Amino acid sequence: MNKIRMYCLSLSDSNYEKIKKLGYIPVGLGGDNFNSNWIRDNTDLNISKKNKYYGENTFHYWLWKNKLNNFPNNEWIGFCHYRRFWINQNNNSNKLEDITIKFAEEKWNKFDVILGEEIFVNKTKLSKIIKHGKKILIDNPFIFFNKNKISIKIHFDMYHGYGNLDKAIDLLDKENKEDFREFVYSRVSFNPWNMFICKSRKLMNYYYNSVFDWLSKCEERFGFDEKSYGLIRIYAFLAERYLSYWFQKNSNYKTNPIMHYDIKDY
Repeated sequence: MNKIRMYCLSLSDSNYEKIKKLGYIPVGLGGDNFNSNWIRDNTDLNISKKNKYYGENTFHYWLWKNKLNNFPNNEWIGFCHYRRFWINQNNNSNKLEDITIKFAEEKWNKFDVILGEEIFVNKTKLSKIIKHGKKILIDNPFIFFNKNKISIKIHFDMYHGYGNLDKAIDLLDKENKEDFREFVYSRVSFNPWNMFICKSRKLMNYYYNSVFDWLSKCEERFGFDEKSYGLIRIYAFLAERYLSYWFQKNSNYKTNPIMHYDIKDY
């Protein structure tokens, strides 16, 4: 089995030793409070100052611009967070160091990329639909009686600004615009948290070129809103949905479970 070059992204410099203990590469996001032991997203070519808005994508940008093309083409490269980890389904241990994935499984050989197991937006509680989706309920009253019809698009409207996803899609290139629109209008689940594991440098380059070109256009449309979490991080949330669509369309992929666990408790 081949060891994964796994980057673990952190907002706190106190997580370094715990990340190293897992055998992962510690990455500091969005600031100068990380010493030289860390890989930092504010060095070389970077958009680190946008971390508040882009989330983990500031590191994806850094890796793309500064390191990606130096890696062997068939090396597995992965991304996890200090609160979310890929887990080995065949290990029943309750220890984080035992159940987190370190090596590419043999059955992965026929795939290009590993995505996180999908989360389903149509499992949203009715109380949240009422709280966040009053205008949406007026336009789509059927979801009040059948939550299974809550699509990615409707869910995004509820939490990240009504109509913003459509406005963003209008800025996409012709190759992806209508396909992505169909994806968010028809699907009720997506692969979350801007996490993936990939063995193709070519595929990653294509994805990064597509998503960051789109997000730069979205910046001109939306700017940088400080009103709420759902709007502050709109670029991270847009990229999250786009990642699911793009890799599902352009790669041979499989999914793997991701576990929520705050590394500070490790």
